[in-house]
Amino acid sequence: MYKGVALSVLASVTFGVLYFYTQFLQPLDSEQTFAWRMLATLPFLTLFMWYSGDLKHVTAIFKRIVQQPALLIWLIVSSLLCTTQLWLFLWGPINGRGLQVSLGYFLLPLVMVLVGCILCKEKLTNWQWAAVFLAVLGVGHEIWRIGSIAWETIYVALAYPLYFFLRRVYKTDHLGGFWWDLLLIIPVAIYLGFFYSDSVPLIAQFPHLIFAVIGLGLLSAFGLGSYILASRMLPFVIFGLLSYLEPILLAFASLVLGERIEANEWLTYIPIWCAVLLLMVEGTVHVFKQKQKEKMLQKNVAALQKRLDP
Repeated sequence: MYKGVALSVLASVTFGVLYFYTQFLQPLDSEQTFAWRMLATLPFLTLFMWYSGDLKHVTAIFKRIVQQPALLIWLIVSSLLCTTQLWLFLWGPINGRGLQVSLGYFLLPLVMVLVGCILCKEKLTNWQWAAVFLAVLGVGHEIWRIGSIAWETIYVALAYPLYFFLRRVYKTDHLGGFWWDLLLIIPVAIYLGFFYSDSVPLIAQFPHLIFAVIGLGLLSAFGLGSYILASRMLPFVIFGLLSYLEPILLAFASLVLGERIEANEWLTYIPIWCAVLLLMVEGTVHVFKQKQKEKMLQKNVAALQKRLDP
């Protein structure tokens, strides 16, 4: 589980960097940025999977499609659930709807915890219950402060848990399934990048965009690849609670970009930061106890060997 936690944290840090990184992609709009992100991510993801030995999952899904053509319908649905979220992540801050999108990411972990408890029959520890209480306090205050829930918020909070749950049901919850998510959206990305918009002349006019797009693809493949691997390794509850690290880092990125936390927003951020801190403390305590058990086991094995030696 430790590897899954590390991958989840690494993914959240990468997403925080990506939120700030969009500044380097101007003057591309959200649709153009999305198109080039998809086109640049797939090659780097393929390299990532080749290095990690996960390319076998791509061919395994292809064989399943040949045997069960109806699986392609699920893969198309999976692709739409995944890539529309990736588009919304870019569209929100570019079009002045970043607050609504970020609130969806605050609600997302709570929904994932509910999915884990109700559908996957997972149980929470006392530490995790305390973290959930603090998270509910922070999110509840944010909803009360804003006074309404936008469609962007609802879509982020509901579509991602549905996506991850159905991936487990259809057994595509690995990098191979994510690779197919990106592959199936490539025709749309080609249309948006080359025919719908004037992004090619823009890139020719601003050569720095070439390197920005390459960096976007590299960061996206690394972050999304780590995120998908973490979703497979961790229980739904743990994966959901760790997802709170991302909106915290997005808030930090917003501060770096010049935004400020207002006085009436602190009751949103402080409980959520405390919730993440509780999870970090629980993880540290768990690792310490595990190491103590390993040391005790090694001592017992050594003592047993001494008794058996003539």
